Amino acid sequence: MAKLVALYRKPADAKAFDAYYFSRHVPTAKKVPGLRRYEVNSGPIVSPQGESAYHMIATLSFDSVDAIERALASPEGQATAGDLANFAPAGVELLVFDSTEV
Repeated sequence: MAKLVALYRKPADAKAFDAYYFSRHVPTAKKVPGLRRYEVNSGPIVSPQGESAYHMIATLSFDSVDAIERALASPEGQATAGDLANFAPAGVELLVFDSTEV
């Protein structure tokens, strides 16, 4: 299994971010070919040191890193990436990796 993790920095307006994210971005992202699972945090994000710089973490699962690359290159992937500017002006960091259960 491979993962694409999106770390969304805290926006100026969290309610507007959440409203857009769940009503517009998620439905767009769920059309990306090869997506197996889509998860987001269900509460505040904290670190052992206290408050975190992140508002939301999304974890998308695919069969392989190659599948993620194909998904991102697809028209649906391009539409999803292009949508980030509409709701995440504070920034988002994307991480892609293979994962193994231990």
